[in-house]
This record gives sequence, C-alpha cells and structure tokens, in this order.
Amino acid sequence: MAAYIIRRLLHTILVVFAISLIIFFSIRLTGDPVSVMFSAGEPTKEAIEEVRRNLGLDQPLYVQYGIFLKGLVTFDLGESFRSGMPVMDMIMERLGATMALAFGGITVAILIAFPVGILSAVKRGTGIDFFGRIFSLIGISFPNFWLGIMLILIFAVNLKWLPSSGFEGFKHLILPSITLGMILSGILARLVRSSMLEVLNQQYVSTAKSKGISDCAVIIKHAFRNALLPTVTFLGLQFGSLLGGTVIVEQIFSWPGIGRLIIDAINQRDYPVIQGGVIFLAIIMVVVNLIIDLSYTLIDPRIKIGGSGKA
Repeated sequence: MAAYIIRRLLHTILVVFAISLIIFFSIRLTGDPVSVMFSAGEPTKEAIEEVRRNLGLDQPLYVQYGIFLKGLVTFDLGESFRSGMPVMDMIMERLGATMALAFGGITVAILIAFPVGILSAVKRGTGIDFFGRIFSLIGISFPNFWLGIMLILIFAVNLKWLPSSGFEGFKHLILPSITLGMILSGILARLVRSSMLEVLNQQYVSTAKSKGISDCAVIIKHAFRNALLPTVTFLGLQFGSLLGGTVIVEQIFSWPGIGRLIIDAINQRDYPVIQGGVIFLAIIMVVVNLIIDLSYTLIDPRIKIGGSGKA
C-alpha cells in the first residue's frame, strides 16, 4: 500500500507539472492582458510598458513560467492583475461555496438514484423498472439551465418558499443542489441498475439466497456492495467535475464558486487567477482519483492495490 501511494504521488506531481505547463503557455495565446486593462482609454506607450514591468510581463516566457512554478511549490499562486489580491486567498474565499454545491448535488443524486437503480434492477421487466428507466431518461435529457430557471420560477417567484440566488445559508443551497442532482441522478440510476443486474446474476448471490438469507440482506449486503465499484468511480469523477464545471448553475443562482471566478478571470485575461484556479482544480481531481482507488479495498477486500488484481 505504501509503495502504491508513493507511486501515485509521484504520478500526481508529473500530472500537475504537465497541466501547469499547458495552461501557462496556452492562455497566453489569447492576447496581452495589459491591452484589456486599458481598453477604456488610450494610454501612452510609457504607461503600457510600466504596467507590463510591474506585472512581470516584460520577462521572457520561460522566466515567467519559472517564477510561477516556484510559487506553485510554495502554494503562492501570485496576485490578481485586476484586484491585486493573492490568488490563493481568492480561491479559498470561493472554495466553501463550491464544495457545498458539489456535496449538495452529489447528495441529491445519491438519494434519488440509489433507490431508483436498485428497485429497477430487482424488479426488472416490471412497471417499476419501466418508470425507473423513464425517470433516468428524463433526468439525462433535462438541460440544467432550464431546470434551474423552472425551479426558481416555481419555488422562489411563485411559492416564495426558497431564495433564488446567493449563498447565505442552507436554504440557498437547496435549489442549485436539486438542479445539479437531478441531472446526475439520471445517469447514476442507469449505472446502478446495470451494475446491480450484472451482480444479481452471479453465483454467490444465488448461494446467499439458498442459505435462507433475507432478500433485503442479499440485495444490500451482497449485491449492492459489489455493484458499488463503478458507482464510486463515477461519483468521484463527477465530484471533481462539479468543483469546476458548474458555471451555468453558478450563473443562474448567482453562486460565488470557483468556476465562476475562473470564467470572470478568462473574460478579463487575469492570467494568475486562471492559472491558479485551473491548477487548484486539477490537484483536487488527482486527489479524488487517489481516494477512489484506495476506497476500492474497503468496498471489496479481494482487490489488492498495486498488485495483480483480485486475490
């Protein structure tokens, strides 16, 4: 286990380095950020050169990248060209809202998809299975921007039960979480159903039933636990994606998340914020993947991490 974790950590460092290299040089193809800063006026050449010098943009690209890489090692992501604030402080200010939204969306998806997927598999070919599959198709087909707007119109505008925007408490989290969770639940329910169907046909499930174990215990303890592996992988990847990929939902609900911060920085060509935000999200994705791999042994003890597969 220790050797595997060390190998994965080394792999993580290489991945982060590669991402930093790609992001650093690719975003500079979008143009000069100084020109955006002076877009409202006609500055002199001396003023432009002074700003470039203050921001370090007069240095060769490899020098700028070296400074950025050195700061990355010490968790110093630089300062925003626009606000002058440390990028790490800006990210940490948004991290709480982003994590809350990601957990909220995943929780809603699990609460809906697990019962639907399990019942559809257990009651295969029945009306319950039919409605479960229809629900999955509807969930997958819903555009999240449309669903978010409908939820706002119904529960915030007409019924006035919930707030429509902002992040000030639990009530503000409900509508955006449902918006994200409904979309994920459709995909997750189909995955749970297919995994359960595969497991229910295994010999050990029939053996457990023949021993007189109750159907509920067989389904939950034996079948569902072994069907969790692909589900855990999906949830882990989706959680990582939600941390930076909920821009539309954040815009609809005026949610102050990291995704919205990066989009605003892209529009303003704020290089340090873009670099820092993307690298931060990349590190989270890699860590989530590591946690997923390590969790496999807890779900199925037969799996040997870093070994030859199952015992």
